[in-house]
Amino acid sequence: MTYIINGKLIAEELLSSIKKEVKDKFEIIKMRPKIATVLIGNNSASKVYVNAKLKAAENVGINTELLTFNEDINNKKLSEIITTLNERSDITGILVQLPLPKHLDEQIVFETINYKKDVDAFGIYNIGLLNHWKSQIMPCTPQGILFILKKYLKDLSGKKVVIIGRSIIVGRPLASILIRENCTVTVVHSKTINIKEECSLADILIVATGVPNLIKADWVKKNSFVIDVGISRVNNKIVGDVDFENVKNFTSFITPVPGGIGPLTVANLLLNTLKLFLIQNNLSSDVAFIKNHN
Repeated sequence: MTYIINGKLIAEELLSSIKKEVKDKFEIIKMRPKIATVLIGNNSASKVYVNAKLKAAENVGINTELLTFNEDINNKKLSEIITTLNERSDITGILVQLPLPKHLDEQIVFETINYKKDVDAFGIYNIGLLNHWKSQIMPCTPQGILFILKKYLKDLSGKKVVIIGRSIIVGRPLASILIRENCTVTVVHSKTINIKEECSLADILIVATGVPNLIKADWVKKNSFVIDVGISRVNNKIVGDVDFENVKNFTSFITPVPGGIGPLTVANLLLNTLKLFLIQNNLSSDVAFIKNHN
């Protein structure tokens, strides 16, 4: 029997814990975490994502500040914006919404945000800590995926994992995280030979390509765990990278799109903001759900 994972419900549990922790710490030190979000240009999808993140933050008591800029700003200005936010003591975390306009260099974001305020955990220093298994926060989507896997499978040791996609946002950090969990990890991508064969061997298949309905039923090992990170719009319908209706009957666990990984990504952004707030103020968490969420 296939279990369809309700990511929204799991995210609500995490958000409830975050809200309680923010409230408890405010009663002690009269301060709240604050996340500054930088939005550049008029990408409609980015605006939707940012609004969802801001609303979720406000719902759990995390303060927000949105800084919007025209698409024509240059790399020097972007660097100056981030540096100013680094220096502000009232800002817990900094989020620069990606993708940036094509003339801007994303590397500036990864190199300039202070790692102590890097809520996305994409910066070079935080990725270095992650690869040394010393990080206190992880990139949001991989952290959400890890939580789901450990919630339902408990021990991941020895599991064969195939990740489709090698981005800095999902594929590469997730590979490091799952190796730490004693999985055997294969990362495949557009240049890989026999991707279908690799996928068919996976106990856990994680797909993050942005190619709608790429994964068919004959790509999937019987009773595997399938996590779909992709999101696309096809004929005015939101779909993932997995041909859900045909694949689900071959799996033990599967995440839908929408309603799977997306809500957990937002929740883990706020979890990272809270974690950075606790670190910056030398506070510890008494909430087991948060303290053990690594």
